[in-house]
Amino acid sequence: MENQPKEHKRRVRYSGTHPKKYSEKYKEHNPEKYGDTISKVISKGSTPAGMHISIMVQEILDFLQIQPGQVGLDATLGYGGHTKEMLKCLQGRGHIYGLDVDPIESVKTKERLANQGFGEDILTVRLQNFADIDQVVKDTGKKLDFVLADLGVSSMQIDNPERGFTYKFEGPLDLRLNPQKGISAAERLKGISREELRGMLEENADEPYAEKIADKIVSNERRGKKIETTTQLKEAIEEALAFIPEKERKEAVKKSCQRVFQALRIDVNNEYEVLYTFLEKLPDVLAPGGRVAILTFHSGEDRLVKKFFKEQKKAGVYSDVAADVVRPSAEECNRNPRARSTKMRWAVRA
Repeated sequence: MENQPKEHKRRVRYSGTHPKKYSEKYKEHNPEKYGDTISKVISKGSTPAGMHISIMVQEILDFLQIQPGQVGLDATLGYGGHTKEMLKCLQGRGHIYGLDVDPIESVKTKERLANQGFGEDILTVRLQNFADIDQVVKDTGKKLDFVLADLGVSSMQIDNPERGFTYKFEGPLDLRLNPQKGISAAERLKGISREELRGMLEENADEPYAEKIADKIVSNERRGKKIETTTQLKEAIEEALAFIPEKERKEAVKKSCQRVFQALRIDVNNEYEVLYTFLEKLPDVLAPGGRVAILTFHSGEDRLVKKFFKEQKKAGVYSDVAADVVRPSAEECNRNPRARSTKMRWAVRA
């Protein structure tokens, strides 16, 4: 019985020559199995759907200076690309803790890394928000030699229409990193006031047309024209920006869609509050000389990280902090356009 062969599972059947629904796109669900396809997509400057290309890997490793036997943390596990490279630096000695609030992707990443030889002896994956970074140290009794926090949304989440992270595909307007907790973006928009929505769009995304977009969304909601899908939100933004000259409108709508989705995602996941708490707790979990690198993707995050590091260096908490942001190379941005908005800041515990 022990040697009984595993039952072969057929792929989901689809009509036509190519799958149309995301659930039918077998390559997107297991991209690492299709090396030729991945290579072709990456060579064209795109990220293969269903996977994530890690950003600024070498710059992060150069700064963290990971040594065998050290204990570290990837505060935002995601696809596990950064984690894998950090694990290699340990050379089988030491330990990394990986945190993620996404119950869907974290299971896949744990399995993926285990299949590559990084099991529980060297990697512990915890379904946990990185605002609770202190809990890791409480549970293990060991302070951390290095910490990485990549604040970007993983491409796997963006590419899956069912998660509602992008205006490019029809899907429920959800935007939660953990779809089992809190309320969706669609729920958040119900009953919201013009003033609150305008403030959210301005604070979370520097949206220049915040007032007009807020007016349109709120008036639609009050007239019973509910916004429950990604497409319905995009259409409301298009209506709000109808005053823009036609030749400029397409690009303006695209950029406003990106900013509005970002603003809503930050709001429903309490991202600023989480980051603030993480930065407050960080010094107490780092060992003396411990190093932390943080990747940010928009100005609000970067301002908060810069402010904390600057103030805490002045107070003697950190012995050194990044004087300027570190940016990805032009070559990396050409290879991976999603890297263009990335900024890295770092600090060294006193």
